[in-house]
Amino acid sequence: MIRLDHISIGAARLSDAPPVLVGELGGAPDSGGTADVFRWACWRYAGGGLLEVIEPRGAEGFLHRFLARRGPGIHHVTFRVPSLREACDRAAAHGYRVVGYDDSDPRWATAYLHPKEALGIVVQLVQSEGRSRPRPGAVPPGPPSPPPAVRVLGLRMRARSAERARIQWEAILGGASSAGGVGERVYRWPRSPMHVAVALDPAADEGPLGIEVASDRALGLREEGPHPVLGAAFLQR
Repeated sequence: MIRLDHISIGAARLSDAPPVLVGELGGAPDSGGTADVFRWACWRYAGGGLLEVIEPRGAEGFLHRFLARRGPGIHHVTFRVPSLREACDRAAAHGYRVVGYDDSDPRWATAYLHPKEALGIVVQLVQSEGRSRPRPGAVPPGPPSPPPAVRVLGLRMRARSAERARIQWEAILGGASSAGGVGERVYRWPRSPMHVAVALDPAADEGPLGIEVASDRALGLREEGPHPVLGAAFLQR
């Protein structure tokens, strides 16, 4: 069964994340680590939603290019799939480019859908034998006495048509579609606490609009536009 696993933010420094993701949103450290050209850390929220931040490591790599071109912001969304090959074949059948296919490690076999086809966002596909054991000690420390955790509802996107959204989130990734607000479709996965909400606008650029969160308390974040440090908009619902 396919499920939406986490939303990832690209930033210049992991240390920029805890004041926001912990100090404002109340996230709890989940896991972290080091890959070849980046470092990563994840925080978990009420209901199970998971946000990741990645920072560049070394002198060059995809994240350096992303930050130079766009600045910090939402970089990718990750889906767990039962069969990486089958998911990639479905994507290719719908005209998507599959890049970075690597099934050499059965604990974390992965591939990516290129953002030029994938509605302006990198989509990571992962086949894993099971979630790695949480390593909260690898996550940068947050401020003391954080507030109650918000609920991370999911990712808000924009697409030019309902059909383009349907192909990606339903035909390829198996989401169940329902009507949202006016001119909006919402896609959900049975085993994920998060959704993808898609605003439809034939004249606008496609891509991520922000991360939707819910809380009974007022959040100390700007209501509109991207966060000045992390570059992602946090949309309180």
